[in-house]
Amino acid sequence: MSDLAIETSGLVKVFGDNRAVDGLDLAVPAGAVYGVLGPNGAGKTTAVRMLATLLRPDGGQARVFGHDVVREADAVRGRVSLTGQYASVDEDLTGMENLVLLGRLLGHRKAAAADRARELLEAFGLTDAADRQVKNYSGGMRRRIDIAASILNTPDLLFLDEPTTGLDPRSRNQVWDIVRIVVAHGTTVLLTTQYLEEADRLASRIAVIDHGKVIAEGTPGQLKSSIGAGSVHVRLRDPHRRPEAERLLAEALGAPVYIDADPVALTARIIGNGRDEAAAEQASRALMELSRAGIVVDDFSLGQPSLDEVFLALTDKPAA
Repeated sequence: MSDLAIETSGLVKVFGDNRAVDGLDLAVPAGAVYGVLGPNGAGKTTAVRMLATLLRPDGGQARVFGHDVVREADAVRGRVSLTGQYASVDEDLTGMENLVLLGRLLGHRKAAAADRARELLEAFGLTDAADRQVKNYSGGMRRRIDIAASILNTPDLLFLDEPTTGLDPRSRNQVWDIVRIVVAHGTTVLLTTQYLEEADRLASRIAVIDHGKVIAEGTPGQLKSSIGAGSVHVRLRDPHRRPEAERLLAEALGAPVYIDADPVALTARIIGNGRDEAAAEQASRALMELSRAGIVVDDFSLGQPSLDEVFLALTDKPAA
């Protein structure tokens, strides 16, 4: 038996002249959160819809727990669940009514469906809202009831397609807690997102896709170290010295320097061998060059590159 929940090879989907997915190769381990990062139009949702058997691939192969998504679609559907970008429950029904209805459609007897609904409402902090119509729920509550609906029958694999889009930070954190609970109970989660912090917090491995194919893959730490040994962040006292500081940093570090929105701030990625001590040495030399030039630094920090910087380096565009 394979330890992979998902395995794709050369997966392709074409819409007219647009190759939405263009030779996608994935190997998703079972039992954890696997993040898929990419800008709008990268092919994330199209790939998920093929893996969930909602779209037929135009080329390549895809297997879910060893089952071919085309030839064995029924077997795949029996093991997966999908929560899309927007709530799919009935807004005119209460939270309790939605979950009981879906439980009945899934084959549960009435009493069992009600018991399961109450269990999920309590687990997701929705007991007090159980008898309120979903149209009166907040955005975060809607996402929680939608995820609850997706796991009425605990799936082996849960697709979460940008589940926190449009949510405030508190609601996003609540959804993250739910994802961790789902994984702790044995479900594999494939998470597509544009929020780099979300992938960093939740995923044990991440694939970065652009133009329908994987351009980088690994643990968050591996992706960060792949673009350099660290990042230097500098804030100057005099904003008029920033052009000179930019030139000196670029020469000392041998790397591009990025102009921040803050008029006195600069950021540079250290290109090194991945060793913390080597990065610290380079950063110290850069600071000495600024000091020799009489440029006063009010604040300085050295840290690992963020996923935002990884995304920018790989796609040449900021994350959406």
